Amino acid sequence: MKKILLPALAFVTLSACEDIWNREGVGFTGIDGEPRTIVESREAAGFVASRDSVPAELAGLTTPQLLTEETDPAKVAGVAIDNGGRVPGQAVEIGGDRQTLMLSTVSVNNVLYAVLRTPEGAADRMDVSTGPQFAASIPRLTGCLIGGNVYQKGTSSLRTSGFAAPLNCR
Repeated sequence: MKKILLPALAFVTLSACEDIWNREGVGFTGIDGEPRTIVESREAAGFVASRDSVPAELAGLTTPQLLTEETDPAKVAGVAIDNGGRVPGQAVEIGGDRQTLMLSTVSVNNVLYAVLRTPEGAADRMDVSTGPQFAASIPRLTGCLIGGNVYQKGTSSLRTSGFAAPLNCR
């Protein structure tokens, strides 16, 4: 009897808080995991994927497997940025606030990184404020959780050529 009453009591208690068919709140981000509106997603992420299926397109790309003797996490991320895709076929094109950006994955020392770079031939570099926006967008863009800090290429406090963040895809 306890096996039936306890789950029923939990269901009734939780459903009393809100309509059970209202799929808003923690864990519900809209239809098929997409943001509810484009405006909402731009404000939250800083940029919107130019296509609806970025995680699927990203999974279809070859991920370079690299080894380095570097042990400093920032230098290992720098290797990932240096080898991140900058052309279609090696990266997925996503739309930025002011420019097109390229998203790819690179494995360095068996750690998978999401890499965001400017396209090949682009004269502009990214604003460093793109880093936190990139970090917030990683689950939506890659289908994985962020597994650490976001690293930038270079030491400039204003502009960078790329960002890398380790992924936790388990």
